[in-house]
Amino acid sequence: MPSLKDIKRKVGAVQKTKQITRAMNMVAASKFKAAQLKMENFRPYAGKFMDVLNSLALRVESMSHPLLAVREPKRLRIICMTSDRGLCGGFNTNLIKATERFIKDKIKDNKDIELITVGRKGRDFFRKKANIIAQKTDVLSKFDMTLAIAIADEVITPFIKEEYDELYLIYNQFVNVSVQKPTVVRLFPLPSIGQDVDVDPDRFLDYLYEPSEEALLQKLLPMYVHVLVYRALLETSAGENGARMAAMDNATSNCEELIRTLTLKMNKARQAAITAELMDIVGGTEALAKG
Repeated sequence: MPSLKDIKRKVGAVQKTKQITRAMNMVAASKFKAAQLKMENFRPYAGKFMDVLNSLALRVESMSHPLLAVREPKRLRIICMTSDRGLCGGFNTNLIKATERFIKDKIKDNKDIELITVGRKGRDFFRKKANIIAQKTDVLSKFDMTLAIAIADEVITPFIKEEYDELYLIYNQFVNVSVQKPTVVRLFPLPSIGQDVDVDPDRFLDYLYEPSEEALLQKLLPMYVHVLVYRALLETSAGENGARMAAMDNATSNCEELIRTLTLKMNKARQAAITAELMDIVGGTEALAKG
């Protein structure tokens, strides 16, 4: 049985750990509120933007803009978004596993895969397992649309130059504090291009565009990439802080349970020490009485 001193030392260590996890929970909660507000404010805009662009894309030829070009998908690029820091439960693990499965499936189909990582955790995991052509780390603590534009600039020009054929974005879609769903989105070419069935009939309404559809696409398609990448960044930021908040809350609860268990052991050890001392006193008293 551990000595009373050892148990006290363990209790003190767990109490310090509890203070750390509680502080981290409070910090994550503060960051989560700000990130969640930005994400929820941007979601309606991103959703409506995609509806308009998909509707517009259905009315033009696939060759009307280089970003709409449908080619045989032999070379693929993937943008994988993870967090820069850990201690957020399975947030990064689930996304990395989903990305790894997606890459393996594409490799089985004889596709060449190139990876762009956003976030240190994804970079560290795929460093020796995939062909990373670009990386951005330590950027998620504070960012704005300029980060999304920088990421988009690294993928738009190579697609126009036919350096690759399809672009996918993999990120954690925020559902709630405890649930973040790994999501795969095809950026290039637009998912609606080339579809003949299973398309909402409302999208075929006869809209009047000014200027022409082609002129609008010249402006909207780069914005489309900026919007989707920025939305993914917001979802990742909110999901990371939400997951960390939940993880630190669970860690604090575990510390409290461990403190209760160790306190019980400490009381038992103290009682055993007191009992042993009493037995020694009684034994000594009886020996003196017999002498």
